[in-house]
Amino acid sequence: MSIREVPVGAAGIYAPGGRAAYPSTVLMCAIPARVAGVGRVALASPPGPDGRVQQLVLAAAALCGIEEIYAVGGAQAVFALAHGSESIAAVDVVAGPGNAWVREAKRAVAGLVGIDSLAGPSELMLVAGHDTDPEWAALDLCAQAEHGDDSPLVAVAVEEHVLDAVASATQAAAADRPSVGDAALALVRVPDLSDAIDLANAYAPEHLELLEEDAALLADRVTTAGCVFVGRYGATAFGDYVAGSNHVLPTGGAGRFSGPLGPGTFRRKIATVEIPAEAAARLAPHVDVLARAEGFPVHGESAMIRRERS
Repeated sequence: MSIREVPVGAAGIYAPGGRAAYPSTVLMCAIPARVAGVGRVALASPPGPDGRVQQLVLAAAALCGIEEIYAVGGAQAVFALAHGSESIAAVDVVAGPGNAWVREAKRAVAGLVGIDSLAGPSELMLVAGHDTDPEWAALDLCAQAEHGDDSPLVAVAVEEHVLDAVASATQAAAADRPSVGDAALALVRVPDLSDAIDLANAYAPEHLELLEEDAALLADRVTTAGCVFVGRYGATAFGDYVAGSNHVLPTGGAGRFSGPLGPGTFRRKIATVEIPAEAAARLAPHVDVLARAEGFPVHGESAMIRRERS
């Protein structure tokens, strides 16, 4: 028996719109699909007021050799890619992040098609230590809030004064930056850093920043986050664009059973079984015993005839 991998026949990519254009998402989805060997890649992205897909999105699509582009957004784009429509041929895998409606649409079509993960509104959990620069932490939190009001933010620390400093810096930073949405910020004090990691593993955040001096040691204990950023220089923004990790990550706790988008998202396994005559003769009696125990005697006959007439 052997296992081989083959690319899926067609991949559908969803690049969000609304508050901003996301050419980076086109790259994050299309490059792994191309690496996987997918022949047909279709892109859907919401049109602007002029009815056209944003120019930066089109430019990213051109860089990735995508010629099949549809000006459609939201849950309806996911359903069109999965089910097909008069103008869109159905795909085998739908990948890409979106708002809560897009995430639920992907949940609804999972099984009809493959999906990368339940990638919805962006999330950030930040673990701050006594040496964390509150202004750096504030900008990291505000950067995630640029995605919209529905992007949950969590700051965790052992010391109360650290949380107070981060909260004050975040409020000040958001006040001066109109692109920052009114996202909810939860401030959580924990007895020690071990509890912070336990909380992270229970929450399974999309992004987890460990801004503690012992970040490298803590990172080994994280088991559910979509992407862990280790150390004081590890801003999530690097992962969004250039760090080499993928920014299409599970949200809403889906990090407990899924991970970052990659070439494997667009490939599937096929098992191949070849049984020589000698192997069939030796294995058939075992098949017969197991099959009859399960109440499937013809399964046993199917194997035994190959032993008896080989």
